[in-house]
Amino acid sequence: MRVTVEADGGSRGNPGPAGYGAVVRDEHGGLLAERLGALGVTTNNVAEYSGLIAGLKAARELGADEVDVRMDSKLVIEQMAGRWQIKHPGLRPLADEAKALALGFALVRYSWIPREQNKDADRLANAAMDGKAEPAEKRSWSPPSTGSPLRMVIIRHGETPYTAEKRYSGRGDISLAPIGQEQAAKAARRALEVAPNLAAIVSSPLKRCLETASALGDLPIHVEDDLIECDFGEWEGLTYGEVRERYAAEQDRWLASTAVPPPGGESFQQVAMRVRRVVRRLQDRFEGQEIAVVSHVTPIKLLLRDALAAGDSFLFRMYLDPAGISLVDSWPDGGVAVRSVNETGHLS
Repeated sequence: MRVTVEADGGSRGNPGPAGYGAVVRDEHGGLLAERLGALGVTTNNVAEYSGLIAGLKAARELGADEVDVRMDSKLVIEQMAGRWQIKHPGLRPLADEAKALALGFALVRYSWIPREQNKDADRLANAAMDGKAEPAEKRSWSPPSTGSPLRMVIIRHGETPYTAEKRYSGRGDISLAPIGQEQAAKAARRALEVAPNLAAIVSSPLKRCLETASALGDLPIHVEDDLIECDFGEWEGLTYGEVRERYAAEQDRWLASTAVPPPGGESFQQVAMRVRRVVRRLQDRFEGQEIAVVSHVTPIKLLLRDALAAGDSFLFRMYLDPAGISLVDSWPDGGVAVRSVNETGHLS
């Protein structure tokens, strides 16, 4: 789905009382969503970036694949398009957050428009500055507390023969090795410690995940196709060295960009879109409950990247052990708390 995000922000005094507005439209101009929020005392540029972030989040919630961003802020458009440097240190975290959100779409285009063509977003920003909106989310070291969180105990499947041989293991449907079955049992015990009221088990459809999930007990296993591993195409079953020998140029391009798939396979951006779809479904279906999510390296890394609002480098620096456990809480108001990443103490 392709959408247009129109965003704006303003500050009366620069710095002064500030607010942002964002509108999401479909391909025919129909209104899909509006967002606005007050920011307290800050600058125009901070407010404009806040509007962009709110618009991208709304587009993500709607399940958009492509986004056309239209703003009358020349600075934000040029910086996000990579043509201008971000010199102000106060804007860099906001730009990084916007870039991390943009990575979740297949394509994002940035266009400057005159102010008169951005009237709806401007109207919402002014309404926020006039006190007609709830204050925007406040950042804190404490986790959010609105409502009850969904607790996801995220488990990578146990070891397989391909794991031990360090082979690309995507859609090939292989079973756990004996050591992997032992790891699955240990992971199950740890999962039930951190989620004693486990309400559901959700799993990739592949054997190695279903076998890991079955160690969790008698709860029915909900199969989610969107949790399947990345399709590595022609690299399936090959070692890193074999791929390096036969596909060096293709592998370099793949490592340089999450938009590039292996030959005949699937890009990380494509995986990210389906991972976001399944996370939204789980949040709606199991709000306030504890669930186990059993999947593979790539989907889990992408889920954690989003939860931590991290960039693409996270994908290549984060190691996930077989049967490692990560713990993520998410609240109905959009708050997220990552409790742990790749726990392995239960395996020793």
